[in-house]
Amino acid sequence: MACSIKTIGKWIRRPPILPFLALGALCLFAVDSAAAQEIASGQLPIKSFPIAHIATFLFLMLGPSKIIGPFLALTKGATIELRRQIATRAIVFSVIATGLAALLGEYFLSEYGIPVPVLAFSAGIALFLVAVLDILAKFTQTTAEIGATAGHAPDARVALSPLAFPTIVTPHGVAALVVFMVLSEDWRDQLTIGAIALAIMALNWIVMVIAHRIGPALMIFLSLLGAVLSIIQVALGLQIMNNSLRALGVV
Repeated sequence: MACSIKTIGKWIRRPPILPFLALGALCLFAVDSAAAQEIASGQLPIKSFPIAHIATFLFLMLGPSKIIGPFLALTKGATIELRRQIATRAIVFSVIATGLAALLGEYFLSEYGIPVPVLAFSAGIALFLVAVLDILAKFTQTTAEIGATAGHAPDARVALSPLAFPTIVTPHGVAALVVFMVLSEDWRDQLTIGAIALAIMALNWIVMVIAHRIGPALMIFLSLLGAVLSIIQVALGLQIMNNSLRALGVV
């Protein structure tokens, strides 16, 4: 009995991360399988995006695949407590920023009265270009700037910049979130999108907390997953543009 209690206590302090990562990979694989089938059938709606597509897009643009490297560099030599503090602050800042951006962006876009097919076509262009750039160039100027910042002693102030902005809350991620909100059918869809974004932020926090323990393995896993999802995003972006042009009567 004592042994069991000790084992449970150890599990709580250091949870088995790899099974959770494997489960997440299976879920994302199922999501992308559904997305791939809809691409093949050409049944991508204009007004609302399927939840599978939204989850894929937001995971790519706001998820952990691009923040693990900068976080490891920024917190090199930091204590466990400081790393956890930086990760927590960064996520809090990110959640507040994405929430405000989604609300304000949805309001302004709705006020302009842009036709839905035009807005969807614009979203398709943005998603396509971001995916292509992600495939062609994994290291951007932002990464180089973070590398220069990482030469200094770890400090909790990096949680705001450059970790929360622009590493976690990317401009294209915010743009995609705003478009999804505008194209939502009702408030239930908007709540679902918000829940997806919050779940991704929670995943970001978990990844940052465990990054220094399984950093290399996690980077390889997330890089491979990001590469696969980027291909899916390219195809989805093209399909969205195609459906938007059809809705406009261009093709």
